[in-house]
Amino acid sequence: MNVMQIPPKLIFSLIFLLAIEFSAFGQLPPAFNNGMEYKIADDNRTRKYIAPVKIFWKSTENEALIKNENHLLGQPIGQAILTSNQDFLVMKSTATEKPGILLDFGVNLHGGIQLVTGMIGSKDPVRVRIRLGESVTEAMSAIDTLQGATNDHAMRDFIVALPWLGKLEIGHSGFRYARIDLVDPNKELLLKEANAILTYRDIPYLGSFKSNDERLNKIWNMGAYTVHMNMQEYLWDGIKRDRLVWVGDLHPEVSTINSVFGYNEVVPKSLDLIRDITPMPEWMNGISTYSMWWIIIHRDWYLHHGNKAYLKEQEEYLIKLMRHMVSRVEGNKEKLDGTRFLDWPSSENPAAIHAGLQSMLIWAFDASAAIFTVLENAEMAKEATAMTAKLRTYRPDHAGSKQAASLMSLTGIMDPIKANRQVSKDGVADFSTFYGYYMLEAKAKAEDYQGAIDNIREYWGAMIDLGATTFWEDFNIDWLENAARIDDFVPEGKVDVHASYGGYSYKKLRHNLSHGWASGPTAWLSKHVLGVQVLEPGSKTLLIEPHLGDLDWVEGTFPTPYGLVYVKHVKQGDGNLKTEVSAPEEVQIVYSK
Repeated sequence: MNVMQIPPKLIFSLIFLLAIEFSAFGQLPPAFNNGMEYKIADDNRTRKYIAPVKIFWKSTENEALIKNENHLLGQPIGQAILTSNQDFLVMKSTATEKPGILLDFGVNLHGGIQLVTGMIGSKDPVRVRIRLGESVTEAMSAIDTLQGATNDHAMRDFIVALPWLGKLEIGHSGFRYARIDLVDPNKELLLKEANAILTYRDIPYLGSFKSNDERLNKIWNMGAYTVHMNMQEYLWDGIKRDRLVWVGDLHPEVSTINSVFGYNEVVPKSLDLIRDITPMPEWMNGISTYSMWWIIIHRDWYLHHGNKAYLKEQEEYLIKLMRHMVSRVEGNKEKLDGTRFLDWPSSENPAAIHAGLQSMLIWAFDASAAIFTVLENAEMAKEATAMTAKLRTYRPDHAGSKQAASLMSLTGIMDPIKANRQVSKDGVADFSTFYGYYMLEAKAKAEDYQGAIDNIREYWGAMIDLGATTFWEDFNIDWLENAARIDDFVPEGKVDVHASYGGYSYKKLRHNLSHGWASGPTAWLSKHVLGVQVLEPGSKTLLIEPHLGDLDWVEGTFPTPYGLVYVKHVKQGDGNLKTEVSAPEEVQIVYSK
């Protein structure tokens, strides 16, 4: 009996049994050895299905075309069922009308859409058009060159076919709203469920912040949530666009992660990725400052978590990177190549960029010296320290830039009080969501804590006033003038913020409304108002130095490798603070004088 005479089902069964036998001993059958092997990293994310909180809009009140839409607001189970369909959403198109609805999921999130259908009269697939949006305007917009709506990086406008009595899961973007329209004439759709698929890391919010000011509390939480949504396979800049590992963006994000989530694998995973895809003498992301941010992040990450073995893994690359930075210094001045970039709003001020790059080199060499000291590489630590000292002998003009003045103050080449005057000029005008964090840090260095608290309320709070549930890629306080909220249709005579503003890579509806670099106030409030600062690697020693400004009380928690530290400050009648601290026994607490 030759092989060709064996019934096909029996052949499959034999192969299957052989596969089980070989895999039991940790190897595949020899026949599989010619296959190409791909290793896929573990995905530690969770999927959660969320029903819409509101049917925000429907194209017609004619129940012959749309009815039972509120059925979609029920608890999702994600399962098609045999039923009479009498309560399901019914959408019917005619030769001239193709109805649509707009769903509101209540908060900006990362993920896709799950659609569960009923027993449609015809078993033919029914085509629908899905449009996702971070604002009402974006979800209602077509891809065009007028308002900037795109499918860049993540598909947000697409047509799919839905099965009869089945389920389809589609989409991978950032959105709060989803619009669903019938595509073809004379079709009927029975929709049992239309759920958002929230894809996220199911991790606890270990850090916390609460005060008598609900606006500040909301800002702290929104910054934490914004970063959480960007903690996907890697740590991204934005959940709609670009969805990439931009190292400069990582610094505020990692600062927030340290304050909220503590250790998370997404940070070293992202730092290692950008290192491994950037051979020397290239700059990370093509931007010189972004390689410097990589160094600074590693110094900060070690300070919080104390993993010397992981820091040691960076030594070989760091030596090459530092040599490369040294080669881009002439005398005591930076002469950096690559893309010369601080943030977008400062990108048309070359003198400010020069001052900022000088400061960034100082910051990066200073961080390098700290790292090499930990790694007991005295030669490299000495060289980094010498470079820092040399660069500090040159003090460039900040050129009227709040970004440059902030960096110069933080790196010791500009008087903090003078820098704060520049940062405070015209209030929060010329703030940016990215470098706003360093402006707040510069104000803290000048001991203008009340000014920083006021800036947080005004600048980041303004995004909340416009309907934001996550912080944006950019924001200009001037956008408030005659502005409509992003969570509603734009009234006649009002300015559509999402469709009207933005520049550079984030014009109009292409603008990310969930961008991790905007989370700076979360880290800042934990550090300077709750007053928890890390002094020794691994968070073994914490300084408690609160600055409540006009707040009556504040309390919260801070994550360490040994557990949570609880802190509470209450302002007494004489203005002094009553402080309560509870910490793991491995963590030493010291207090400011």
